Amino acid sequence: MASLSEKARISVSTIDFVPAEIDDMSGICRGEMRLDEPMSRHTSWRTGGCAQHYYVPVDLEDFASCLRELQHEPIYVIGLGSNLLIRDGGIQGTVIALHAQLNELRLIEQNQSGGLIYADAGVACAKVARFAAKHNLAGAEFLAGIPGTIGGALAMNAGCYGSETWEFIEQVQVVNRKGQVFIRTADEYAIGYRSVKLQPETSNVNEMEWFAGGYIRLAQGEHTESRQRIKQLLAQRAASQPLNQPNAGSVFRNPPGDHAARLIEISGLKGCSIGGALVSPQHANFIVNQGHANATDIEALILMVQSRVKKATGVDLIQEVRIIGDVRRLT
Repeated sequence: MASLSEKARISVSTIDFVPAEIDDMSGICRGEMRLDEPMSRHTSWRTGGCAQHYYVPVDLEDFASCLRELQHEPIYVIGLGSNLLIRDGGIQGTVIALHAQLNELRLIEQNQSGGLIYADAGVACAKVARFAAKHNLAGAEFLAGIPGTIGGALAMNAGCYGSETWEFIEQVQVVNRKGQVFIRTADEYAIGYRSVKLQPETSNVNEMEWFAGGYIRLAQGEHTESRQRIKQLLAQRAASQPLNQPNAGSVFRNPPGDHAARLIEISGLKGCSIGGALVSPQHANFIVNQGHANATDIEALILMVQSRVKKATGVDLIQEVRIIGDVRRLT
């Protein structure tokens, strides 16, 4: 696999930490800080409490500056808010929203065998699929079926329809807690099913990192065929998933050699509900918000499904969705 040129390697040095009032970072960061922001506006389940601080950076440099400045603040980075449940008590700390801000998407190189695309973490996966098809590159069509951003897809090795994100990743751009931006190669990570971790020899347990973008290596294709494939996948998704109701995608990982939806269905859980949360009759591995669900309803239903599937089948279902926040309502 070809490597990127040295010009692609980025290094942003740290600066001395300057304490500031977190409610007013206008002199340091260029983005927008909101206080007590309702996270129901920013998650696909359309529920959850407020974020104490909600920051929207204007670009990667601003994202890095924010991380440098908030050295002692808990940080949560989100994209489209899919695959995420925020508890009703909200979040103490700062949520940094990357969608539509870290939005660079470009073709780096292309030849007869294929090409290389760079996508920022805030770019929607479906947009990458369409961009690749436009440039006659094949392999990224499955991304059209992932309702999130490239940053989220990188973090969990998102996949569907037989493909996974990291099959096509050559390098990634990351930013750490000190605001340093740099490149890592794919072989620095241990990649598994819905799992991405730094290799032990690479990892620093005391240093958090977030994906800022990915370099996606694709084979040469034909745009008409790729667009037709995307159309087919979207039709399949619409026919099998409850897209007309707020949801967070698949709630549980598929156990080895099986499907979570099958286990949930044979356990008699299709159509079960708690409060406004419902196990979708259309797809048992989806929990939908019927319009009045709170995060407590959804989490309780997740736990009930796990318990009953374990009792009925002996299988421990592992959550695919991320659950964060305080169970108590903030007053």
